[in-house]
This record gives sequence, C-alpha cells and structure tokens, in this order.
Amino acid sequence: QVQLVESGGGLVQPGGSLRLSCAASGFIFDHYYINWFRQALGKERELVARVSINGAETDYADSVKGRFVVSRDNAKNMAYLQMNSLKPEDTAMYFCSAGYKPAYWGQGIQVTVSS
Repeated sequence: QVQLVESGGGLVQPGGSLRLSCAASGFIFDHYYINWFRQALGKERELVARVSINGAETDYADSVKGRFVVSRDNAKNMAYLQMNSLKPEDTAMYFCSAGYKPAYWGQGIQVTVSS
C-alpha cells in the first residue's frame, strides 16, 4: 500500500521556520522525484519545490526561492521541506507527492503563518 505521510506543520509567526517531513512507503522511493505542493484557500494547487531522484537537482517556485530548501534521504525513504522566513502568504495546506508527474500524494498538512 502506497503511503506518503506529511508531518511538521502548524502555526508559526511571520519570520519563523518550520520543517516539513514526508515519510514514504509502499513504492520504490528512489525511483521517483519528490515534490512539495501547496494549496491556499480559494486558490489552485501550486508546485513549491521538487527534488530529483538522487537529490542532486532541486527546483523552486519563485515565491519561495532563497527561503525554502527541499531535500531527501533515500536510505530512510524520507523527504523534507525546510521553510525559513515564513510569510503570511505561505499559509496553505502542503502536500508531498512522488513522481515528476505526480503519481502518489499525501493527505496534506496545514501550515499557518500568523501573528
């Protein structure tokens, strides 16, 4: 059974940091790109960051470049999204997905940036 389980979300003040984790199981993790998407209320889901199969290549949305860092640990079947200098506009549900064209999705985790 394929599973992607996000953790590490919550409420943080503007300027703060959070680290999201994605635990994967049920598929060959190191055969898939890993993506982080987010969806804010009333908005479309957008790609935030992507990491290649071996972790050597990353890609970011312009809105998070220089603030977010995506990484993965293939030995642990884990992916991470380190989010720094958070802004209220980063408030959204964050989703982990597997595959350059996502084949598998997690259920998502809420991140709220507010004072």
